[in-house]
Amino acid sequence: QVQLVESGGGLVQPGGSLRLACAASGSIASIYAMGWYRQTQENQRELVATITSNDVVKYADSVKGRFTISRDSAKNTMYLQMNSLKPEDTDVYYCNVDFQMLFGRRYNYWGQGTQVTVSS
Repeated sequence: QVQLVESGGGLVQPGGSLRLACAASGSIASIYAMGWYRQTQENQRELVATITSNDVVKYADSVKGRFTISRDSAKNTMYLQMNSLKPEDTDVYYCNVDFQMLFGRRYNYWGQGTQVTVSS
C-alpha cells in the first residue's frame, strides 16, 4: 500500500509564508510526477503547481513568482514554498502523486488535504 501524508498548512497573515510538504511512503517503485491542487468554488480541483521526475515544473498563473515547488527524490517528498500569500490563496491544498507501484501498475493518488488560511 501507499500513503500520502501532507503537512504545513495553517493560518497566516497576508504577505506571510507557509511551506507545505507531501511525503509518499509504501510500495513505490518510481514517481513520475507530484503536484499540488486546490479546490475551486465549483468543487473541482485546480492545478497549483506540479513537478516531474525530470524536475520540469508548472505553475498556475495566479501563483507564479510567489510559490516554488520542489522535491526530495530520496525521501519521495514534495514541498510547496508559498510566499507573499494573499487572502485568495485560502483553500484546502491537495497533494497528488503519479507513481509506479512495486511489481504493479501505475497509480494516481490524492492526499487528504491541508487547510491554508490567509487572513488578518
